[in-house]
Amino acid sequence: MTTAPTASHYIDGSYAEDAAGTAIDIIYPATGEIIGRVHSATPEMVERALASARRAQPEWAAMTGMERGRILRRAADIIRDRNRELSILETYDTGKPLQETLVADATSGADALEYFGGLAASLAGEYIPQPGGDFVYTIRQALGVCVGIGAWNYPTQIACWKAAPALACGNTMVFKPSETTPLCALKIAEILTEAGAPPGVFNVVQGLGDVGAALVNDPRVAKVSLTGSVPTGRKVYAAAAAGMKHVTMELGGKSPLIVFDDATLDDAVSGAILGNFYSSGQVCSNGTRVFVQKGIRDAFLARLCERLSTAKLGDPLDEATNFGPMVSEAQLSIVKRYIAKGIEEGASLAYGGKRQPGPGFFLEPTVFAGVTDEMTIAREEIFGPVLSLLEFDDEEEVIGRANATEFGLAGGVFTNDLTRAHRVVARLEAGTCYINTYNLAPVEAPFGGVKASGVGRENSKEAIAHYSEVKTIHVAMNGVEAPF
Repeated sequence: MTTAPTASHYIDGSYAEDAAGTAIDIIYPATGEIIGRVHSATPEMVERALASARRAQPEWAAMTGMERGRILRRAADIIRDRNRELSILETYDTGKPLQETLVADATSGADALEYFGGLAASLAGEYIPQPGGDFVYTIRQALGVCVGIGAWNYPTQIACWKAAPALACGNTMVFKPSETTPLCALKIAEILTEAGAPPGVFNVVQGLGDVGAALVNDPRVAKVSLTGSVPTGRKVYAAAAAGMKHVTMELGGKSPLIVFDDATLDDAVSGAILGNFYSSGQVCSNGTRVFVQKGIRDAFLARLCERLSTAKLGDPLDEATNFGPMVSEAQLSIVKRYIAKGIEEGASLAYGGKRQPGPGFFLEPTVFAGVTDEMTIAREEIFGPVLSLLEFDDEEEVIGRANATEFGLAGGVFTNDLTRAHRVVARLEAGTCYINTYNLAPVEAPFGGVKASGVGRENSKEAIAHYSEVKTIHVAMNGVEAPF
């Protein structure tokens, strides 16, 4: 399989190139080798993409929901038919193990297209009766041209999570992937065209922050959906607000995972592994502050380290590998600095913490014990395979400490006392919570955060409200009275 893209951009139903744009190397995280190159979109490419999306939008919105949905569902079928090919591409793009990408990336994108394709025909307004036979009815309408800005950890999934509800509602989209992972979104655009999407409905342009800014600030854009860091989110949100644009911000977190002493130990350890080391820790909702009640603290730590010793680091294309490299040298360096900071501030390095010798950006799963709330590693999002273990005494204490953060993306509780579990998650300041599991994201359920972790929701019927608006029509069936 070739990893070199056909061209840098996908505009108006076909690939497009402009070598005058800044060159962006595509680096395979497992080896550090350059496996391809794209060019950042020039102003001319950005204009072409936005003009194409604007031109295509009225015709796309005029199609019935059934017609749009049929195209999205057909795209989902194509993705499933090519799951292995797309999963290998995702592995080259991100470094994530093929064992993982085969079940978590293209499949999730297909789920989104199928789900919102199924909803498209059902999007309707309502009839509201009024006195004397008058009535009000509403129409749910598309917003227009939407901009999607993706993160590098789930390039296929994020492209589909944003495209599926946007397109189902009758919008068109210009999507900018992360410059770190530019490959996968191009294939999604290609597949949507193959499935029958008219030219201009879904466009992809590559680029750095200047390209994102040009898209966000363009007056033709009605909606911006970003997945990224909190600092980036603040900038994009402010720029969108200046133009009174609709926004969805799916940002970072420093989520708490609370383990009570009556929890099933291996289940809780499994939750901590999923919430810290899946995708080499590069997941926004990760439960990186693991609060363990003192009664099982030692047993939990011992079992966690024992389980981590069985992780298989290596070639991500080997399906036996279950722990891959960091996405880039830059991200690896960031995480290494946090590990050094943790040691400097007095946390106890209980497991891992070292870069693996040889090529690629491999870092061992890392566990810190003896972490306190004020330490940097307990306050700032690391976005790497670093777990901070904190002890607690009782429920009231841990809820207060869990909520003492600017973030509010996710939270989890492990306990066999389900009354307590529901009581605790009701008080967690987080948009997505888990009881006796962690990091699930089915398309049928809303996903998103509160506080600095974001605005709006992705997935589920909730996403429809973020990609459409309601028009209200009052109808009089009687004469009209006026005071003079």
